[in-house]
Amino acid sequence: MDAARAQNHQKRVAPEGQPPQQEKRAKKRKPWAPGLLLLTPILLFLFGFFVVPMLYILYLSFISTDSLSGEGASYSLSNYITLFTDSYYLNSLWITVKISLLSSLVALILGYPIALTMAKASAKMRALITLLIASPLLVSIVVRNFGWYLLLLPNGTVNTLLMDMGLISKPMNLLFSEVGVIIGLSNAYLPFMVLAIVTSLYNIDPSLEKASAILGASPLRNFLSITLPLSLPGIVSGCVLVFSLSMSAYVTPALMGGENVPVMPVVVYDQINNLLQWTFGSALSYVLLGTTLLSVFLFTRGFEKSKFKEVFR
Repeated sequence: MDAARAQNHQKRVAPEGQPPQQEKRAKKRKPWAPGLLLLTPILLFLFGFFVVPMLYILYLSFISTDSLSGEGASYSLSNYITLFTDSYYLNSLWITVKISLLSSLVALILGYPIALTMAKASAKMRALITLLIASPLLVSIVVRNFGWYLLLLPNGTVNTLLMDMGLISKPMNLLFSEVGVIIGLSNAYLPFMVLAIVTSLYNIDPSLEKASAILGASPLRNFLSITLPLSLPGIVSGCVLVFSLSMSAYVTPALMGGENVPVMPVVVYDQINNLLQWTFGSALSYVLLGTTLLSVFLFTRGFEKSKFKEVFR
């Protein structure tokens, strides 16, 4: 009787066909271990080629020296103090943020109708629009900027067309100005905005719009009450992408703005490569990074805490 009870107890504890020791081993197995092993190569790559250089640049930003050889170097906050007390660098930071915000706004205004058209189009037309949107990414950004360079010259196509139409009496300053940089950045990053928004539009249930129309809502009311709020996650993602890329852009501001538009990436490049001020350039780069992260955090947090917070869950 005791042996039978022990055998029945063992069957209840251990699953059929699995001894108790194997069950304990199965419990000890960690399900995330295989995934971690697969991620090890890319994690090592990121650590060696991203984390370590970023930490070294952070270290350099706290080094103060007047010698190119690094003699007499000491730890101090002098680089950051110089940055925040010099109006030139503060103005450069403000110009960078302003241009990035305006570029995001222009890309949103131009990209939302395209994304809405893609969401409403047939499968064949949607594939064609996607190809047209993504095709500029196959061309170097330098080539695209030189194309805009020719269009925005004082005697270029845009000014000539506007003067022939009688809209302006003299050529506008479109090149080597903030307007030219905004045009170049919004054109370069427009595909990211469109693809981010259209992803949210695809997830909207079409029956919601049909039900709203049945209840008597006009197309405008339907758009403002259903389509626009439900596409806010895509709008936020697209704005964050365009803003972040614009904050760190160098080629477009250097070609389209020149010395007249001293954005922070251009200033950092000049400090490191032309003036060989590695420590001060490192401080500038980290202030630029911190400003970008803070702006993105406040922007996304503001939407997540707004009246549309249910959409982001």
